[in-house]
Amino acid sequence: MKTIFLFIISLFYIDSCFAQDTVEQKNRLSDSVIERFFVLKTDKKVKEGPYRALFKRKTIVATGYYRKNKKTGIWNFYKQDGSLVETYNYDTDEITFEAPVYTADDLNYHIDDTIKKADKVTRPLKIGGSYYGFIPYLNLFKLPFDTFGINTDSFNAYVELLISPLGRLADYKVHILSALYNYNYTFNLDVHLFDEADQKFVPATFNEKPVLSRIFIRCVVTDNGGLDFY
Repeated sequence: MKTIFLFIISLFYIDSCFAQDTVEQKNRLSDSVIERFFVLKTDKKVKEGPYRALFKRKTIVATGYYRKNKKTGIWNFYKQDGSLVETYNYDTDEITFEAPVYTADDLNYHIDDTIKKADKVTRPLKIGGSYYGFIPYLNLFKLPFDTFGINTDSFNAYVELLISPLGRLADYKVHILSALYNYNYTFNLDVHLFDEADQKFVPATFNEKPVLSRIFIRCVVTDNGGLDFY
């Protein structure tokens, strides 16, 4: 009984120290997602403690833990409906769970080869899963003109990512189309605009060999000319 009591006291002490040394902050990742995390009171650039990201302030789309500004341990990533899509272990640097792809998903994957029935193909993977992991690629783009008075619902948008056999982001394009405004344009952006972590992928494989692949993300154009998931 004495051991249990001391254990509870020690947990209380740890929580108290954590609360005294850190402060919670929040940041908007997109129009739909807000992240909440803790930073050191002595250096607010250093994340320390639990992390979570929420879709429309209610549904968790990412949970994990920071130690000295680095992601550590097990992180879980979810879709907008709350279903688990990926689990990643930052300590061992491996994906321990990846949900299957459904034909109705707004992410499509292609390799530049003819696939036969006996071939073994794996798709390119992004740490963060098929929702949270792709937020940076939508956030970067904004239409180069004022959307005031324009019906953005009439636009179709696709983000195209080219992934090298080494698992690097090799090319980034955004395709924007609108029959109403007779608009059809492809924007090419410099991949070095992304952070180093956002340039890394697990490459696709074809018969167990890494190959060049493409990821297409179907998007909507927001009222302010940005992109969001469909």
